[in-house]
Amino acid sequence: MAKRIGLWATLFIFLAGIVFAGVFNVGLSATNEMAFCTSCHSMKVNLEEYKKTAHYKNASGVRATCSDCHVPKAFGPKMVAKVMASKDVLHEILGTIDTPEKYEAHRWRMANMVWDKMRASNSRECRSCHDYSQMDLAAQDRSARKRHGRAEDEGKTCIDCHKGIAHEEPDEPDDEAAAETQEG
Repeated sequence: MAKRIGLWATLFIFLAGIVFAGVFNVGLSATNEMAFCTSCHSMKVNLEEYKKTAHYKNASGVRATCSDCHVPKAFGPKMVAKVMASKDVLHEILGTIDTPEKYEAHRWRMANMVWDKMRASNSRECRSCHDYSQMDLAAQDRSARKRHGRAEDEGKTCIDCHKGIAHEEPDEPDDEAAAETQEG
């Protein structure tokens, strides 16, 4: 009898694990959708900027969405990114960045956090589409060919040169008082 209960308990736990994994995966997928990412008022600013870039509309019809640039593919880094993104949702709820004006007041600090993350990962998300080894430098204009060749030799990462490629690059605060406000 005890052996039979143990078997049923094991089977139940196994099936519950499968259901949990499925629901968890659906949740992760839903939070990677552009509609979810841009549902907060503060992200409407980014959405309008993004719509003006080649990452949104281009001759090939290929579109990079929010998660393509901001969410790693690997599970561990993806979970870290999701936890870090929850602070943006929290600040939206708390009213810290819930209007375009408040968002702009914090934009320099937030942009630098993203840039630092991208540098630390060697622009991992950019490289899922753009990689030095896949570039046809001969097909690029002279300036891009020269800069990409040099950047690779110098170990630069995408964000070192391409800030403002998908969103407007924020202005650096003019003085220390403004910079301190940004840090808070």
